[in-house]
Amino acid sequence: MRLVLAASGAAVLLVVLGVGWMTQPDRISRGYAPAQPIPFSHRLHAGSLAIPCLHCHAGAEKSRSAGIPSVETCMGCHRVTRTDQPAIKRLAEVYDSGGTLAWKRVHSLPGHVFFDHRPHVLAGVACQTCHGPVAEMAVMRQTMSMRMGNCLSCHRSPRPALPADSRITRAPENCYGCHR
Repeated sequence: MRLVLAASGAAVLLVVLGVGWMTQPDRISRGYAPAQPIPFSHRLHAGSLAIPCLHCHAGAEKSRSAGIPSVETCMGCHRVTRTDQPAIKRLAEVYDSGGTLAWKRVHSLPGHVFFDHRPHVLAGVACQTCHGPVAEMAVMRQTMSMRMGNCLSCHRSPRPALPADSRITRAPENCYGCHR
């Protein structure tokens, strides 16, 4: 009877671990790079042209979400720049019609996770810390694990992600900091 109970317990444990491994988000989301309504190269804009992230993603300083730039933001430059390109012509059509573009989110967290860009931006954490080498990406893709352990490791030892003159030594590790 003990042998049967031990074998049954081991089998249940193996099934639980196997299901957990097969369904973990990293196996699905790392490398995620959805097709977008208009081709957009961060390599060109953030890399070659050195446009700061916050120019287009101004929400990162003001709200929980960094946000997707509006068509108006894009047209701020593309009224006069590369207007002969098919993608820019499509952008201009959307702008002239007063429409919006249905950009697909690349980085997302489960609904039970609360994340706010503001404290990270204000602390001086570079966007590349979490979003990867964006200035090298022709197509935006998710490079960082969005699992809790990855966030906690940075919260426990944030120095590598912070400016040299930062006085921050730790970030919140309590459950309520990220789960509300």
